[in-house]
Amino acid sequence: MVNFIEAQKPLLKRLMRMAGLRPIDVEVEPGTTMHIWVPKHHVSKKAGTIRPLDNGVGGVDAAEKSEALSRRGRKKSPESRPNVVLIHGFAAEGILTWQFNFGVLVSRYNLYIPDMLFFGKSTTASADRSPEFQAECLAKALARLGVARCDVVGFSYGGMVAFKLAETRPDLVRSLAVSGSVVAMTDAVNSATMARLGAGSSTELLMPETLKGLKALLSISMYKKMWFPDRFYKDYLKAMFSHRKERIELLQGLITSNMDAKIPTFQQKIMLIWGEEDKIFDIELAKKMKEQLGDGCSLHGIPKAGHLLHVERPCAYNRQLQRFLAHVNSPQEDEQEQAARTAGGVN
Repeated sequence: MVNFIEAQKPLLKRLMRMAGLRPIDVEVEPGTTMHIWVPKHHVSKKAGTIRPLDNGVGGVDAAEKSEALSRRGRKKSPESRPNVVLIHGFAAEGILTWQFNFGVLVSRYNLYIPDMLFFGKSTTASADRSPEFQAECLAKALARLGVARCDVVGFSYGGMVAFKLAETRPDLVRSLAVSGSVVAMTDAVNSATMARLGAGSSTELLMPETLKGLKALLSISMYKKMWFPDRFYKDYLKAMFSHRKERIELLQGLITSNMDAKIPTFQQKIMLIWGEEDKIFDIELAKKMKEQLGDGCSLHGIPKAGHLLHVERPCAYNRQLQRFLAHVNSPQEDEQEQAARTAGGVN
């Protein structure tokens, strides 16, 4: 019998290809491979080879970039576009998470849509399940692709990985757009969230084994009450919760002690895009986080949207994301960033 969730993947993959994206597997280190949808100019006609970016952002110096652009004329090449990385949440891999969002970005940006480790086709032999390790592997994969500077968009679990990436690699991450997430999942935040939702643990909530558990998860994740037949839930359970043991370990690896938790000082501009009816990480938590992150952080709430705001209200979400990315990639912002990097001794 056809699994409805799996059946939509070939269509999504075809749409991704029509948009100029291609799937590749990047060996980050021995035993660790990350599956990523990348701009097609990365994929060589010679099977199995990866072509890094050849622009100034991707690793070639400014003189070479200028000469290359002169040869090509005034037309902006695909390789010269800003790089944007979309990091998925815990319930689905990259292309399913961002299926309503990538289309509005792909003509202006080089999009990179990874499957984090133990999602989709990404795997590792390492025992490390921390968000720091996920961020480290993603940074290495982007380096293999020649991406030296990018804007990062993260949802839920992907937002936590995005924050770690920005914290540990400020040279790589230019800006952050995050929704439905926290900088760090402390004991206090985890306990308060589970108590408010009536869940015994994050594993019970996010890794359901029954139709009842999955229905409860979708119910608290969305503002609108939507009906689906039981067949949909059964197919979702079969399709989306593979690598169960490893994903439970990923959830356990998120929790940090209250004593160890500190809000880093981020150099990047940060936009928090929030569903005003988010029941998992509510808007009050987002407001508190904005204050903690300082002047470089802004918050935009989207009404009548829950945790899955990019799915429930994709047009509203996409508008805010597009505005933010256009702002951080404007010539004025580029000049300010270059001046700051020069003053800080970064080339």
